[in-house]
Amino acid sequence: MPELPETETIARDLHEMVVGAVISGVAVPRPDVLREANVEGFERALLGQPIRRVWRRAKLIVLDMDAHLEMAALDPAWRIVVQPRFTGGLVVDDGTLNETERAYVCVTFTLADGRALHYRDVRRLGTVALMNRARFTAYSGALGAEPLDPTLDDAAFSGCVRESRQAIKIALMDQKRLAGVGNIYANEALWRAGIDPSREASSLSLGECATLRHELRAVLAASIEARGTSFRDYRDARGERGTFVGQLAAYGRAGEPCRRCGRRLVGTHAVDGRSTVFCAGCQR
Repeated sequence: MPELPETETIARDLHEMVVGAVISGVAVPRPDVLREANVEGFERALLGQPIRRVWRRAKLIVLDMDAHLEMAALDPAWRIVVQPRFTGGLVVDDGTLNETERAYVCVTFTLADGRALHYRDVRRLGTVALMNRARFTAYSGALGAEPLDPTLDDAAFSGCVRESRQAIKIALMDQKRLAGVGNIYANEALWRAGIDPSREASSLSLGECATLRHELRAVLAASIEARGTSFRDYRDARGERGTFVGQLAAYGRAGEPCRRCGRRLVGTHAVDGRSTVFCAGCQR
C-alpha cells in the first residue's frame, strides 16, 4: 500500500490541484528518501519550474515539469517520480496541516501561490526521484503492462500471466508482468474470479484468464471510484481516507464467512509470505 487505485487517486487529485503552480522553494528535511539526485541538484533543477502534468505509472506518481516544451530538442523534461511504498503519500497543504502530520514530512515543494506540496512518509520506505525524460523512459520500460490499459485485451493478459510457473497471485503482483497490482487487489480479483491464489499461473485456461482480467479491472475501477483503500496511513492528496475497505470481500477478512458461499475464509502466508485470504470452497 499504496497500490494502483491509491496512487491513481493521488495523481488525479494533484493534477486537479497543482497543475500550473510554480515551485518557488524546495526543502528536503529527510534526504534519505531522495534518489538519482542530491539535495543541491534536486533544488537547482526544480526551482522556478511549473508543474504541467501529474499522472500515474504502475505504483508511481509522476509530476512533469515543462511538458509544454516536450518537442524541444534540448528539453530536459524533468520529472519528479514518487514511489510511496507502504506509508508514503503526497498532500497539498494550504497552511492547515497539523503539527503531527508535519512531523513526517520528508520533502516540501513550496508553491508560488502560498500552498505547499508535501511528501510525507511515516517509515521513510518510499522514494522521491528526479529523472529526465530519457531516464524515465528506461525506468518505466522495465515495468509491465498497465491492467487498465484498453489495449491489454484477453489475449495480451493471458500472455502476461500464463507464461509464469509461479502461483497466480505472485504472477499478478510481478511488476514486470502487470504494473500496479499489489496484495489487496490480487486477493480481491482472485476471489471474484473463483481462482485459488496458489494455483500455478500456467495452469489457467484462456477462459479463466479472461474472467480474471475482467474481475481485476472491475475491482481496480471500483476502488478508484471509492478513492482507494485506507487501513492505516494512506490518505489522498486532500488528506482524506479512501473508502473501499468497506467493499473488500476477501482481504483482511480471514475467519469470516465467504460472501459467496458462507464458508469461512482462510488466511495463510504460505503463497508468497504475505497475508493471503481465500475461500477453499469457491476458489479452485
